[in-house]
Amino acid sequence: KPVPSFGQWNAKLLILGLAPAAHGANRTGRMFTGDRSGDFLYDSLHRFGFCNQSSSQDRDDGLKLSDTFISAALHCAPPTNKPTPGELENCHPYLLRELDLLKNVSVVVALGKIAFDGYLSARGKMGLEVPKPRPRFGHGASCGLPGGKTLVASYHPSQQNTQTGRLTREMFECVFSRVRKLVDTG
Repeated sequence: KPVPSFGQWNAKLLILGLAPAAHGANRTGRMFTGDRSGDFLYDSLHRFGFCNQSSSQDRDDGLKLSDTFISAALHCAPPTNKPTPGELENCHPYLLRELDLLKNVSVVVALGKIAFDGYLSARGKMGLEVPKPRPRFGHGASCGLPGGKTLVASYHPSQQNTQTGRLTREMFECVFSRVRKLVDTG
């Protein structure tokens, strides 16, 4: 079942993930809620002042985002956590509409390559310039985009990435430390 995005429509920060986790957001009805990737994300968001608490277990737990909007390339959990091109295409209009409504976003954090590529693809479909050569995904990589936005890449805080050490807390906090400075300076 689809899980809606959430946050403030006048936010300066957009966090774009892959899709709702089958046993987290798909169960709770809120992005990054009720699973370990959400605990990892919200702990960092809380540390850098983007939300009021360090974890989220259900939709009614009092979590409030600050100057932040959270969405995903897909709004339904894909089978085996690998979206097909058709699934991505079906959900793309929702992302395009959200990007059109999020007028104040100055920083976009793409959690994973699929979110990174999805955001750049959406820009192109909206008639917005995509830098050439096209930016490459890499943890901690960032690029300025026409229109005054900055795209920041991070490995996704999935259990697979965090338990294997591909993404450590220090790596993630380094990204959000830079994001905090970017949001504060506009």
